[in-house]
Amino acid sequence: MAKLGLIAGAGGLPVEIVRACEAAERPIFVVRLGGLADPAIAEARGVDAGVAEWGKVFAALKKEGCKQVCFAGHVPRPDFANLKPDLRGLAAVPGIIAAARKGDDALLRQIISEIEKEGFVVEGADEVLSSLAIPAGPLGRLAPSERHMADIEQAIRAARALGELDIGQGVVVAGGLVLAVEAQEGTDAMLRRCAELPEALRSNGGEPIGVLAKAVKPNQDRRIDLPAIGPATVMGAARAGLAGIIGETGALLVIDRAAVIQTADDLGLFVVGVAPA
Repeated sequence: MAKLGLIAGAGGLPVEIVRACEAAERPIFVVRLGGLADPAIAEARGVDAGVAEWGKVFAALKKEGCKQVCFAGHVPRPDFANLKPDLRGLAAVPGIIAAARKGDDALLRQIISEIEKEGFVVEGADEVLSSLAIPAGPLGRLAPSERHMADIEQAIRAARALGELDIGQGVVVAGGLVLAVEAQEGTDAMLRRCAELPEALRSNGGEPIGVLAKAVKPNQDRRIDLPAIGPATVMGAARAGLAGIIGETGALLVIDRAAVIQTADDLGLFVVGVAPA
């Protein structure tokens, strides 16, 4: 089985990939970026590197014999003025900065291009671990009722429209109103903003009605930055007083699925996969 080079940012997705490779006995080498990677993979075979140390990263991956590379986890936009690139990083930075001015999708495509220039094949997290993708229907014991369907449809449409503009991947809709859209702050911060809105906007007679939808951007390269949720997303949605979370089947990654289901069931939220456009 081909050895995988994992470039790991923050969050639980890199942890899931490491565990899945270990369970499948697939050799893996982890590049832990700039102190972002979860401590749970600190002991995995790998190397620590800054986000602009491209030469160090590529040299380590080649030395380990990695042909396939997966980029997983959240990496915040760097302060380009304070980057400390190595020589290979210096060669990449101008293109990265130019792409960043065009939006997140262009930035991610440029990163993929730099990786492919070195002869690596980029694998999406959903390719490495296909079981992460949300299936059709409810994940837990709860399912949306008929009164939620209009908001679900509108939230998915809004999330797709947001993606077409390369702004973000998440939208909250309640009672036909778009309450929040995700931008650079991320899903968790968006949900915290929702929690501060008047309860009347998120409920009907005290009963939660709002839904969080996350959708892949129509034109994005699916090998990097597929939308994802985890237990923290469910807890954030509950604190925001929402009724549930929806995503497109095959295009929303569910990190720590068992914990997501248990948390959603305990807090009374539905988590549902719907057919993509």
